[in-house]
Amino acid sequence: MPEDMKYCPLCGNSTSRPFDQRKFRNQFVANRICLGCGLVYQSPHMTDTELEGFYEVEYRQMYQGEEGPTVKDLGVQCERARVLEAFTEQYANNIDRHLDIGCSSGYLLQHFQSVFGSQPVGVEPGKAYRAYAREKGLIVYDSLGELDKAGEGRFGLISMAHVLEHVLDPVEYLKNLRAKYLRDDGWLLIEIPNLYGHECFEAAHMVSFSSHTLKQVIRKAGFKQVGKKVHGRPRSQLIPLYITMLVCPLIGDSKVFQVRPEKNVRIKRRLGMFRRKMLTRLWPVKAWLPYPKQVN
Repeated sequence: MPEDMKYCPLCGNSTSRPFDQRKFRNQFVANRICLGCGLVYQSPHMTDTELEGFYEVEYRQMYQGEEGPTVKDLGVQCERARVLEAFTEQYANNIDRHLDIGCSSGYLLQHFQSVFGSQPVGVEPGKAYRAYAREKGLIVYDSLGELDKAGEGRFGLISMAHVLEHVLDPVEYLKNLRAKYLRDDGWLLIEIPNLYGHECFEAAHMVSFSSHTLKQVIRKAGFKQVGKKVHGRPRSQLIPLYITMLVCPLIGDSKVFQVRPEKNVRIKRRLGMFRRKMLTRLWPVKAWLPYPKQVN
């Protein structure tokens, strides 16, 4: 049974109000906004046990109509890998070991390997996608727990493309990555849907981030921002659908971090979605690009 989010996963505040309610593919989805910091999160939500089973099979069925990789999805993944690599290369050029969490088909791992010469390791809970990636010769585990058992050690880069929004407690999740999996001189690459450009409110999205709230989560988890890009690639040339951020561990700062609240979230959301609507109407070809083709 779904359960309520009793405390904000960013600031811990227990007071919130309704922000959005809708049906997403025949499933009711309700989001609330924290009155303490402005983070938007799903409540009620699936439990940890329900989420584990959901991502194993149901997730792809709900989003794609089938469990295995589709031509459309693989095309998007190929182009997203190129976009993320080009962004990362601006700041980091020496990546030896690369862990991709939610590695899906493995295209991101393969592309980074071809550019940086990195050793690729993936984590993918979906059975069909995990099998697809393994067929290409990649080392892919079904969970971080299985990766622990294998003794893989630490990594110079951990990437999470469209993963953090699926996590119930993003601060603690990132703290765990920093403590157990990322080297002190390593990089963390994150991409998430943008609350002010993306529809966001899907059954699988536990948290909906803005640039501000993502930065607060990053900082509270013990990281500092190195680079950020708000963009629409590979799906749009105009609409700011995504936020991409490269961060690194914050070393030697003993100050207790205080979350800075974000104001006017509801107004910003409305303006962002209005902008999306107008861009779609005025410049439809640039607003929504054709689905990229898969590259083998």
